Amino acid sequence: MSNWFRLPEVWTGPQRRVLLALLACLLVYLVIRLILNPAYVSDPQPLKPSRYDELADKIDPNTADWQTLAALPALGEKRAKTIVEYREAFVKEHPDHLAFEEPEDLLLVRGIGNALLATLRPYMLFPSDAATQPTSTPSP
Repeated sequence: MSNWFRLPEVWTGPQRRVLLALLACLLVYLVIRLILNPAYVSDPQPLKPSRYDELADKIDPNTADWQTLAALPALGEKRAKTIVEYREAFVKEHPDHLAFEEPEDLLLVRGIGNALLATLRPYMLFPSDAATQPTSTPSP
């Protein structure tokens, strides 16, 4: 056999062994990570996270002060004060009723539209939300 058609070696023998050792170490590392930290991601993703209804930071617009409301995304100080003013005026006229019994009641406040309501909805708690949540019953 002649040497004129032989391909040149890109890696020498010791270089190949080092490369194989590095690849083996990487493979072992990845397998260990997979074993110690298994993760399952459903496809498609659920519309609500598993503990969505258990969030402790939901705000009731019927009781919150304007500073708390102003912390909500896209609301701001001016709209928060407007919500509180509307709520106080409503309660003064209707003492036995809540100003915001469902999310759509916020649309009655000047400066709040459908887009802002959609942004605020996950952060707010309304009496109609609490009534629709299932109560847990012990399983037999």
